[in-house]
Amino acid sequence: MAAQFGRRLRKGAATTAVAAVAVAALSASQAPGVNDHGRQTAADATPSPEASGSRGSATGNSPYYTDLPPLKSPNPAPTTGPGPIGTGTTEAGIPATVLDAYKKAESALREAKPGCNLPWQLLAAIGRVESGQARGGRVKADGTTLKPILGPQLDGNGFALIKDTDDGAYDGNSSYDQAVGPMQFIPSTWAWAGRDGNADGKKDPNNVYDAALAAGHYLCRNNWDLSQQGDLDRAILSYNNSRDYLNLVMRWLEYYRKGTHEVPDGTGTLPGNRSDGGAGASPTPTLPGVTTPGTTTPGTTTPGTTTPGSSGPKPSPKPDRPEKPGGGGTTTPKPPTTPPADTPSPPPTAPPTPTDTVDHLEDAGTGKLAAMAGDAFDRRISTRAETEAGKAVAKVRVRFTIVGDTDTTFTGGESVATVATNSSGVAVTPALEAGEKTGAVTVRATVVGRALPGLDYKATVTERAADALVRTGDAALTCAPGGEFANRVEVKATYKGAVADGVAATATLVKSADDPTVTDKGPYFKDADGKTVRTLTGLKTDAKGLLKLPELYADDTTGTFLLRITTAGGATLTVELTVAAAEASAPSPSADPSA
Repeated sequence: MAAQFGRRLRKGAATTAVAAVAVAALSASQAPGVNDHGRQTAADATPSPEASGSRGSATGNSPYYTDLPPLKSPNPAPTTGPGPIGTGTTEAGIPATVLDAYKKAESALREAKPGCNLPWQLLAAIGRVESGQARGGRVKADGTTLKPILGPQLDGNGFALIKDTDDGAYDGNSSYDQAVGPMQFIPSTWAWAGRDGNADGKKDPNNVYDAALAAGHYLCRNNWDLSQQGDLDRAILSYNNSRDYLNLVMRWLEYYRKGTHEVPDGTGTLPGNRSDGGAGASPTPTLPGVTTPGTTTPGTTTPGTTTPGSSGPKPSPKPDRPEKPGGGGTTTPKPPTTPPADTPSPPPTAPPTPTDTVDHLEDAGTGKLAAMAGDAFDRRISTRAETEAGKAVAKVRVRFTIVGDTDTTFTGGESVATVATNSSGVAVTPALEAGEKTGAVTVRATVVGRALPGLDYKATVTERAADALVRTGDAALTCAPGGEFANRVEVKATYKGAVADGVAATATLVKSADDPTVTDKGPYFKDADGKTVRTLTGLKTDAKGLLKLPELYADDTTGTFLLRITTAGGATLTVELTVAAAEASAPSPSADPSA
């Protein structure tokens, strides 16, 4: 890559502009033995007042690799060695263990946060820019780097001022923080973002499995959907608050998406250009066959030089001297008829993708969407992508977004789900889970990558309901005038035979079976102040569908009274209450006078 980067600097104005952007804006972490850079966001750590110089830059303008991807598309065919720099072969190769870590992190995030849509190529792009894919894949079998990858100490000298937060536990520095590991986390960020990606019971920033999984969760926070360019930009900028860093990561992301392949650990290429020009860095070790600017290895050359027996560039012949008058005149060199060999050919016109052919979205037989609060909807949303002629389009990504003020979500608690259409052009959402907020819910389907009108689906969340109520006991409910009932009323609510939990209920002492008016005599409840109340509202069944009423009291009126309990959904139960004086005991027989 270094030699190719040098060639770019010597090209025409257009290429020079590209190189200028790379040198001035894009910057790189560090190869073996060379310091990599720090990472901090506002959410990670509260900087000390001395850190004011880093405002606007989450990383304190720390260095990162600035090498651009090759101009040629990557070659997905495996190779056995690093290969010549700039061919597009070595840069596309990712060390086996590092690549495995990225893919396992993507799989884990697909389960934990399906709405994030994290591509492993994004982790590869950041890993390339931050540490050159863990120093070209110099890792042990468990993914731990052979040597710790440390950034410069963030002492305010050209970087942010971040004083020690881990007592040197991760970076070995008890004075200032340093970024650690292949994904370059500062200790205060790792403290909350760290993950155990290889299930060894530890969260080690120097382990590529742990670091890749942590980076994935870091990029997926804030409910970001990385299939949306706006959220993708925000996520990358939160990793390093630099527009140039964003542009560089996006270049590598698109490069890796075009194709990549696995190479043996320790044989990955090492970038050679850093945003700080390598200031303060120790000499960069090189892998066999890999060169860095200004260095050569046996059998390689720097631009404009040759080695014995090589077929590299040779000095051009001296121009012909003009002949003297009468000597036949001069010869004007003809312009070249073919462009230089290294001039990139214009890219071929790409055929339209399936997404390009979509004209609209159609409902694919979803049907009525309704569920009680807290329950899963029994139907899923089905959407079909179609061309203008009504032909189904497969392999199109459709984004489903729950909009409005609602706590209804897809399974897993996500409010966004992105699903690819199948061979019939149909995308089916994950199950919808109704929240506690009742009312109308809108789910909007849109085509990812196209500015087409969305398709709205209406769903309804109703309050929890019961269709049956029964007493849990059969003891008679009796009381003497002016006394307290010995037993409390307890009922169980069900809906279609299942427990009806969280169902709203009302208890009222009514005048008669035909008159639901509240009675003004007989049994009563007491409120918090001890006052008489004969209607209770705001009651709810518990997790087992049970509802136990407060204690009941009686005034001096005797007779039979009715307590009516009703629930949302129409379930009703009427309970009899009896207030009667205690029976007088029978007099004992009189004594016989004759006796």
